[in-house]
Amino acid sequence: MDGVPTQTIPQPGERYLGIDPGLHRTGYAVLERGPREPRLLEGGVISSTVDNSLHQRVHELSTGLKEVLDEFNPCCMAIEQIFSTGKYPKPALLMAHARGVILLAAAQRNMQVVHYTPTQIKRLLTGSGRASKEQMQHAIKNELRLQAIPEPNDVADASAVALCHYYSNRVSGVGVAM
Repeated sequence: MDGVPTQTIPQPGERYLGIDPGLHRTGYAVLERGPREPRLLEGGVISSTVDNSLHQRVHELSTGLKEVLDEFNPCCMAIEQIFSTGKYPKPALLMAHARGVILLAAAQRNMQVVHYTPTQIKRLLTGSGRASKEQMQHAIKNELRLQAIPEPNDVADASAVALCHYYSNRVSGVGVAM
């Protein structure tokens, strides 16, 4: 079948890494594809030291992320896109530093990276692109069959990103790679 693109069918056991990027704290969540539903293997935070220089902080994030990648060997990474308002550009600029080192770590491993907007994530998990933080947290808890909402918020947000990719990838086998 020349010229026909092939799709990779998601397999049980595949692992997806969800990332909620931040310079001070980057949340991560590793989901594993089960026979019927996703399973949260681990969620956590990679922190940088606020008093360190920018290059030291980025290095701390890089080192922490590489440890996660080495331990769990995910097949792909889903990451939240930067959201910025003209009124408060600094948080987006700081997050861009974190996203840069995260994307570099993925590129060094030749990993597929898929980007999702906050609205896409909310819509897929709750049906509304304007869902509240509380609605999102309850959706994550229910979808992953957890006893409690993942904490801190960075882990819950990373879990939402990973779940978004899990469900986007469930039928088609492809995401929105950028």
